[in-house]
Amino acid sequence: MPPRMQRLPAVVGLFFLSPICAEYLIGYAESIGNPLEMLAGLLILGPLYGAVALLIREFARRAGRGWPSILLLGGAFGLVQAGLIDQSLFNPEYGGEVDIPYWDAERQPTLVQGLGVSANHVLDFVGGHIIWSFAAPIAVVESCVPRLARRPWLGKPGIAVMVALYLIAAALVFNDHLETEQFMATPTQLATAGAIALLLAVAAFAIPRRSGLADGWVPRPSFIGLLALAALIVHTLSSPSWPGLALSAAALLLAGMLLLHFSGRAAWTQRHVLAAAGAALVVNAALAFAVAPLGNPSYAMKYISNTAIMLGVLSLLAWAFMRLCRAESAADRVDARDKS
Repeated sequence: MPPRMQRLPAVVGLFFLSPICAEYLIGYAESIGNPLEMLAGLLILGPLYGAVALLIREFARRAGRGWPSILLLGGAFGLVQAGLIDQSLFNPEYGGEVDIPYWDAERQPTLVQGLGVSANHVLDFVGGHIIWSFAAPIAVVESCVPRLARRPWLGKPGIAVMVALYLIAAALVFNDHLETEQFMATPTQLATAGAIALLLAVAAFAIPRRSGLADGWVPRPSFIGLLALAALIVHTLSSPSWPGLALSAAALLLAGMLLLHFSGRAAWTQRHVLAAAGAALVVNAALAFAVAPLGNPSYAMKYISNTAIMLGVLSLLAWAFMRLCRAESAADRVDARDKS
């Protein structure tokens, strides 16, 4: 099979998995009870999230960069999305025609008056984009194609297409924001969000590369999955208050530091990466059953959609795990043949 055809399923998979993880996994959207509306939504959400996930991965892998760079780029694009495009980061009455009953409860307790931004929203929105919109989908799809995990997937035409798709989707969402929200962030807010996003993007390629992998003990992938699961549950269930925010940030920071520490060792494998990413998908897919979606859709359809998404997540993770096992078995056979 030509290399381009080998990469195509991975490109398509990430293009659609990213928006599903970003918008549908947690089950808050009005469309959760309408499968056809959810599919139609991917026409915008695919370019808005999937194209960005592909670009983040492409630029990082082409530059020989790893997960720290991917996370920083995810933060930059997450800030652009929440701060510049839909401006949910600054909007005190976000939702347009849809009433979001919990908006004030999540925004007001940690509102920084001088900036007009909630610290809780910063962590939820930007952190959520880093983890669920970009990093977890990239990790899962790379695990499905282990031989291509570190290689570029897009040529120059592909990069140009993704950039164009993203710009079109971003323009449509921004225009819809202007028409429905009747809100525009202040020039200071926009400039600050843009400047921080730019700094994160620059930092993604300025941080030093690791010189090599160290020896040492690495926990089993199951432990890494449980660690990520615990941290993300704490993050998701923490109250939208300053103590809750501190607890959430501490859980994410501790888990992130441990993952960074262990990933610098030679015994770290793609199985560990999949375990952490899989935990992120399972957390949101499970919590979706307890989330009350906007617009009061049929709860029968909501639970059917929740169940279908959960089964899809578990099936995808199982398939990715089997692909990794097959790749490792093939590599072991090659090593054994070379040594004989």
